[in-house]
Amino acid sequence: MVSRGNTGQLTRRQFVAAGAGCGAALAVGCKAGKRGDWDFLTDAQARTLQAICDQIVPADEFPSASQAGVVNYIDRQLMRHYRKHRGAYLDGLEQAEAMSRKRFGGELASLAQAQQLEIVSALAEQGGRLFSLVREHTMEGYYGSPRHGGNRDAVSWRMLGLDEPPLRGRAQYDLTKHDPRGVPS
Repeated sequence: MVSRGNTGQLTRRQFVAAGAGCGAALAVGCKAGKRGDWDFLTDAQARTLQAICDQIVPADEFPSASQAGVVNYIDRQLMRHYRKHRGAYLDGLEQAEAMSRKRFGGELASLAQAQQLEIVSALAEQGGRLFSLVREHTMEGYYGSPRHGGNRDAVSWRMLGLDEPPLRGRAQYDLTKHDPRGVPS
């Protein structure tokens, strides 16, 4: 309980302490509402999505899709720009898991690479919405800007031999090498 000063009002110190306590309680409450380590996906759904993404962009001399942060990218975007695709992801991931259990008796992420490829190929052949979305979003996450949660450490740009592009709104050229009329010196 917060005691009040002689005037019956909170002191500045008591007010700040009470505010800090409320902030900590809110932070704990917000964290408790999260679904594992992800913003939208559950841990199990993220593992399934990782297995699918890694069949689209497998590891070789360069990182796989999940190693490059693609699952993180998709999860973030499902809370933002991909909100309209939430149902397709949830239904599709559930379908992929059901197919995996029926064919191989286990979770997709725990299967051998060849078995995972068989399931992902079957998803692609069915023409379902999940595979086309995951393929598109995997490419965006793998080759897009790292500031959106994918392409960790700009791995795909390095793989392609590209320099990191400048951020929009920043000067792209060293203007000190040019005279005021735009003619190179």
